[in-house]
Amino acid sequence: MTRGVRVLLAISAVMLFLQWTLVSDADAFAVLGFQDGSLQRTLWSALTYMFVHYGLWHLALNMYGLVMFGPRLEAAMGTRGFTLYFLWCGLGGAMFHLLFVRTGLLIGSSAAVFGVMFAYCQQWPREEVGLFGTVPIRAWTLVVMLVAANLALGLLSAGDPTAGGERWAYAAHLGGLAFGWLYFRTPPAASLDRLRQRISPAPDYPDETPPRAIPRTLPRARAQRDEVDEIVAKSKAVAAQKRPTARALVTPVRTSREARAAELDRVLDKISSSGLDSLSTDERAVLDEMARRLRGEG
Repeated sequence: MTRGVRVLLAISAVMLFLQWTLVSDADAFAVLGFQDGSLQRTLWSALTYMFVHYGLWHLALNMYGLVMFGPRLEAAMGTRGFTLYFLWCGLGGAMFHLLFVRTGLLIGSSAAVFGVMFAYCQQWPREEVGLFGTVPIRAWTLVVMLVAANLALGLLSAGDPTAGGERWAYAAHLGGLAFGWLYFRTPPAASLDRLRQRISPAPDYPDETPPRAIPRTLPRARAQRDEVDEIVAKSKAVAAQKRPTARALVTPVRTSREARAAELDRVLDKISSSGLDSLSTDERAVLDEMARRLRGEG
């Protein structure tokens, strides 16, 4: 269970509890439900209608669909993207209700849940889901069945005068699907390709593919060479200010590249921790020799 799904569940459950205890259904529907006649006074109802339901069964069916398809989709899209997508599909349900039905009351999150199911099928079309936890069925097959059922029920109830305002607005469900389709195919929005890139796992390479060799050390850049030159110059300046002392003869020893690099790193670490004054004569000679090599003089 992801955070966005939990919040949507909690809001809907709290609203139903308030309908049972503090607020009557009629008052809740009048303020939060979507109706053409009161749209100018309650413009917010284009979104709030999703969190009001007729009863426990209406809420349970919608929340079952949200829990079934929502968490995996939210994990792929992110909580913010998933929540905005949910509200967008709910807005599509309100628009379709306004265009094709106009009369009656629209409440419930069915349109938004249909949009969530559509997005799930876009990414995992061949995934099998358990219908009511028992019957395995492919996600795309389930969505097609629900769309066909909504069209049939919508046509049957269109001419029924007793259906009234409290019937489920089946056109709104199709609006959630349509806005879901539009969301993934509108260039300014998050396209389907972007969604797939965000949730697709790392590609599986065959076992026989040899891993790439990663160098243990990188070659020193030009800026590093300049930094060494600057340190050498400071070292010479400090040495010039000191009282002249007997200088031991230092014979450069030809060592391997790794040994020279390790010696230079040790000298640089000593400079970083104790300063230039702490260098011995041998260490200054090592620093001078390495500086010439880095400049290509040695």
